[in-house]
Amino acid sequence: MKYFVTVGERTVEVQLDGDRVTIDGVVSVVHREPVIGTPLQQVMIDGRAFTLSLESDGPGRWVAGVRGSRYDVAVVDERTHHVQQLVGPGAAPSGQALKAPMPGLVVRVLVAEGDQVATGQGLVVLEAMKMENELKATGTGVVMAVRAMAGATVEKGQLLLEVGPASVS
Repeated sequence: MKYFVTVGERTVEVQLDGDRVTIDGVVSVVHREPVIGTPLQQVMIDGRAFTLSLESDGPGRWVAGVRGSRYDVAVVDERTHHVQQLVGPGAAPSGQALKAPMPGLVVRVLVAEGDQVATGQGLVVLEAMKMENELKATGTGVVMAVRAMAGATVEKGQLLLEVGPASVS
């Protein structure tokens, strides 16, 4: 399986094959054992052992701690990375529009105008090449306009919905 992992401003390609992990072309042998009931992992990479703290920070987001330092980590699979390269990461709190990353059929619209959305929340399900792709919010906000309906055929780049900044209560 191939993933794209972002730590800070740097994104690396990570491929998993059993205990072999390839990071940007460099192969290592990795063994990991969780410490039950804690966020700790005992990790051995090419014979070097260390302890890693790993806590979820939302869908595809982690906070990792190693050797006294903390890192914000984002992980996406190969398909999600490809979609993000086509149209960007999705609806953002700054008021960006969510556009179809490819031609397809709108299967479901998961939000309505006026709905508050949270990071990682599904917005639209688009079927393309017989696969369903859930397009998700990358930040909090309010749905300002829904431009697509379930059952509609859309073209690549077609506006699906608009998300504006989250309202302050």
